[in-house]
Amino acid sequence: MSQISNSTMYPAEWLSLREDADAAARSDELAQSLRAHFGDRPGLIIRDLGCGIGSMGRWLAARLPGPQHWILHDRDPGLLSRAVAGMPRGVTVTGELQDITRLRVNDLSGTSLVTASALLDLLTAEELAALAEACAKTPVLFALSVVGQVELDPFDEFDDEVSKAFNAHQRRVTQGRRLLGPDAAGTAAELFQRQGATVHRRPSPWRLGRDDAALIAEWLRGWVAAAVEEQPELAEHADAYLERRLGDSELAIVVHHEDLLALPAGAA
Repeated sequence: MSQISNSTMYPAEWLSLREDADAAARSDELAQSLRAHFGDRPGLIIRDLGCGIGSMGRWLAARLPGPQHWILHDRDPGLLSRAVAGMPRGVTVTGELQDITRLRVNDLSGTSLVTASALLDLLTAEELAALAEACAKTPVLFALSVVGQVELDPFDEFDDEVSKAFNAHQRRVTQGRRLLGPDAAGTAAELFQRQGATVHRRPSPWRLGRDDAALIAEWLRGWVAAAVEEQPELAEHADAYLERRLGDSELAIVVHHEDLLALPAGAA
């Protein structure tokens, strides 16, 4: 019987482990475009959806003009409390314990920017459509949406089977909701373009190597576990595959993501 299991890390530990890789991957080019859009405009009000431990705020705040007020949204009170406490000096911040799929346009009154990181692929098509409608008049910056492409070097013949099963798991139905997974970035771009927004898309890959051993190990375990959950017949080979991969100190991994900036027509 396979010993592969889901990650034992708590969400906060996983988010903390990946924060540096996320920061290195996000598109500085899109952040610079956003800063140029705002110019020297004072008093930005920024909403971070599904903020986790606040890594997006820590990365983006320094790249935008001040002063800034951040409103952090999350459904997990522990994560939200940690995010509020960890925001950088020089910004004001409040936390809202809220399911972001329930946001509507009136909730965003006065908001200068809506942002999120590693969120869109966890939504359904209907939820993303509602979010895009709510943000129709507000600039958005959505970072690190998975696109279903992973590269491992050196290659292993089992890589493709795991990758295909993992992508299917990303698109699974859970509690009656079919997740968008790798289709999220393209769907979001189409939705915002239909509303007349100018949409910019940039790659934001994780590039992991010898200095990222802890993140690689945790990512690999979660990647394989999700694939086995989706396709149980893979369990026969999963343990040996994971042992090979975890034992290779020279393993390099590229996990592809995409960042999206949408600027509504006439947005101030």
